[in-house]
Amino acid sequence: MAERAALEELVRLQGERVRGLKQQKAGAEQIEEEVAKLLKLKAQLGPDEGKHKFVLKTPKGTRDYSPRQMAVREKVFDTIISCFKRHGAEVIDTPVFELKETLTGKYGEDSKLIYDLKDQGGELLSLRYDLTVPFARYLAMNKLTNIKRYHIAKVYRRDNPAMTRGRYREFYQCDFDIAGQFDPMIPDAECLKIICEILHSLQIGDFLVKVNDRRILDGMFAVCGVPDSKFRTICSSVDKLDKVSWEEVKNEMVGEKGLAPEVADHIGDYVQQHGGVSLVEQLLQDPKLSANKQALEGLGDLKLLFEYLTLFGIADKISFDLSLARGLDYYTGVIYEAVLLQTPAQAGEEPLGVGSVAAGGRYDGLVGMFDPKGRKVPCVGLSIGVERIFSIVEQRLEALEEKVRTTETQVLVASAQKKLLEERLKLVSELWDAGIKAELLYKKNPKLLNQLQYCEETGIPLVAIIGEQELKDGVIKLRSVARREEVDVRREDLVKEIKRRTSQPLCIC
Repeated sequence: MAERAALEELVRLQGERVRGLKQQKAGAEQIEEEVAKLLKLKAQLGPDEGKHKFVLKTPKGTRDYSPRQMAVREKVFDTIISCFKRHGAEVIDTPVFELKETLTGKYGEDSKLIYDLKDQGGELLSLRYDLTVPFARYLAMNKLTNIKRYHIAKVYRRDNPAMTRGRYREFYQCDFDIAGQFDPMIPDAECLKIICEILHSLQIGDFLVKVNDRRILDGMFAVCGVPDSKFRTICSSVDKLDKVSWEEVKNEMVGEKGLAPEVADHIGDYVQQHGGVSLVEQLLQDPKLSANKQALEGLGDLKLLFEYLTLFGIADKISFDLSLARGLDYYTGVIYEAVLLQTPAQAGEEPLGVGSVAAGGRYDGLVGMFDPKGRKVPCVGLSIGVERIFSIVEQRLEALEEKVRTTETQVLVASAQKKLLEERLKLVSELWDAGIKAELLYKKNPKLLNQLQYCEETGIPLVAIIGEQELKDGVIKLRSVARREEVDVRREDLVKEIKRRTSQPLCIC
């Protein structure tokens, strides 16, 4: 046994050596020599023992979804899509991969998380990182200057996944965007209204939407003395303030990114402030900040935004937060992020943010990066963090021990006696042709009790029971599973009666 273990270890080490040589692009002769050694070692193990043991698992950062989980996801998607449609959005789709150059340079420090694919037919491709850059490419390619769209699809990030917190390498994004030249802040206010509507409809707890403006951030960096070349990298540091303390952020800016300590302290005076429209007005009176053209424009637009948010009835859900930075390079104006709030442990304490569930902002320059003539199409949009929402809804249902229906079957076609399979097949076919969602058990002579138990277990509300006497009388016995009541319905009236009884939508959570 010890000899076999030693031989297996030699095979593993030799395999690593071969892989290393291939990665280093060593000479073909050297690689062939080492491969020959590997094959010789494997041969000593024997024909079966040397084979790689197959591990049955999903790839890191991905997961399977059970019928119960998919039922929850569909319910969440339906809520989100109905809101997008209520606001007049059209739907589009784009390829799951893009030319690598389409994605390069759009995500700041997060660009390292892009999944690159092997060269296929002369094109360097990457899996899409989000839905915003493909949307901008779509607009430029089709010369569109005006559209309100939503897009729900999977995106990919070569991240270190924390699946317990809803972070994956493959996950869905739900995006809504308004592209076009419009009067300031009206589309931006609608995007914030949509976020509030969706989070309220999903009933996942109290939330707060933080807003800021990249122009205010850039103006603030300028008046604090940050060199232009460091704006984006310092922005990425500030963006971590919702996860780590100011001291840790300051140490990163000074120690890793070479910012002067007094400049970092000056930034700290600003980014630790948050409030409502009163903070906007206070900063408009700040002599240094208001002297900066970019910051002044951003503050003026935020003041207008709060006016519209008040008219929409959601101003109490919005907080102007100077620490919000959104690290993506393509944002140019208003930015926002919705966080769920944790109930305070003691009276008088402020609610704590426990995780982002939606985000977005204005990106007026992104389409122009793809247009040959540099023509800009102003855009503003939002993305709902559905994976985190799925996790929260699933946990809530488990805690409440709520049963989730995984099918939409309206009626089970059952028989009360033996030798009625043909009649069941004829009736279920009639129901399917009439658009009724129906099932039957795949046994020739199932017991009636087993058929009724199946309905109890799966949540099917009605049973259409065929019996010998019912066939003679031209009726079907229709049973309500919940009330355990039965009525005779003439066969020609059965479809109408089933539709009448199941006209109410079935709720799954």
